[in-house]
Amino acid sequence: MQEYFHGLADHVTSLLQGDEVATMNFSGEASDFVRFNHNAVRQAGVVQAQDLSVDLIRGARHAESTTVLCGIAEEDQGRLAAMIDELRARLEHVPEDPYLLYATEVQSTERMGENQLGPVEEALQAILEGGHGQDLVGIYAQGPIYRGFANSLGQRNWFSTHSFNLDWSLYLRDDKAVKSLFAGFAWEPQRLREKMESAVQQLDLLAQPAKTIEPGKYRVYLSPTALGDVAGTVGWGGFGLKSHRSKISSLLRMIEGDARFDEAVTLRENTAEGIAPNFDGKGFLKPDEVVLVEKGEFREHLVSARSAKEYGVASNGADAYEMPNSLDMSAGDVPSAEILERLGTGAYVNNLHYLNYSDRPACRITGMTRFATFWVEDGKVVAPLNVMRFDESVYRMLGENLIGLTQEREMLISSETYMGRSCESMRLPGALIDNFSFTL
Repeated sequence: MQEYFHGLADHVTSLLQGDEVATMNFSGEASDFVRFNHNAVRQAGVVQAQDLSVDLIRGARHAESTTVLCGIAEEDQGRLAAMIDELRARLEHVPEDPYLLYATEVQSTERMGENQLGPVEEALQAILEGGHGQDLVGIYAQGPIYRGFANSLGQRNWFSTHSFNLDWSLYLRDDKAVKSLFAGFAWEPQRLREKMESAVQQLDLLAQPAKTIEPGKYRVYLSPTALGDVAGTVGWGGFGLKSHRSKISSLLRMIEGDARFDEAVTLRENTAEGIAPNFDGKGFLKPDEVVLVEKGEFREHLVSARSAKEYGVASNGADAYEMPNSLDMSAGDVPSAEILERLGTGAYVNNLHYLNYSDRPACRITGMTRFATFWVEDGKVVAPLNVMRFDESVYRMLGENLIGLTQEREMLISSETYMGRSCESMRLPGALIDNFSFTL
């Protein structure tokens, strides 16, 4: 795959005229996909896909297009030749881009992740055995993901990773289900058994009569998955330089020193240990980590090439949206085995959904509980909770009202497959929070 991409990059370079420059981005995968329903395989297949985007540049003008590759050199080269002709014609009609920036210093890299995945049949057998007697629904994917960058100046960057992702639920009835994620780089049968056993136990609890609580402030535990929903919303416009300079960042008060998180909160863009490539679409390399928040205080922005040009700073390889791709939150000091005891009386929240900002300048988020959420009294689960809406400031959640973060963290790999498997991931602890506001 890598050699094929390099060959196409060389071919595109040979088609250029005069002072034209081209940048190229490759995306590909070879994935096993399996869908489950009623704890049986309902659809299984293999997806092999690759595409190439080319940005043709002349001075400050540029035009970009993407084509799907078939893997046959003669046909793909023909498609790319036609694409270059089309882009060259478009360049005559596009205005100059004042914020165009791409790497001109050649920095070629190669990072190939070790393939620790076993046969897909091994995973399927373990999943079906774990879900025996249950209505298990979900999707499993495993295999390599490829990303590449090249330009006509001679730079070549290649990245590959091998991962698996099981996004599944045990369904009870109506809207009652226990949802879980299991992802990583090496298959761990014991870890799957533990997660399956925990889900079955929660499903039994979910069968009990549900409890409704009055709107108000409660002590809650947010699982790593639920905390990931919150972190993902904050990542939408929270850490980027562009959103800060244009005064729309949800973390503006923190960036300007008027607010902070608890000292236990450290957030990093941890590219070295995630599944995202270590280069961006313009050829700039990403550092192994960018410290976003350290001990509760804001440290660094995510800076895309366009923002770097606009504001006269160095890019750190962030994508155009300047959102984290490999978010990592440091662990706390609360053992997961003690969560119920330390929660005492309150809500145990496994999942959230429909999150959005209710007050962006205050970093206030609203959303709904989802799937298995439980009411806990004196450290014991007593009933499932009916769906509740929350409305709470992240400054309070991760600041003054944060009781603690768990010692154990979970690797959450995105199960998104729109236009291909995602390279986004998070590694997060769970969070105990006091005075959490349920509003409906």
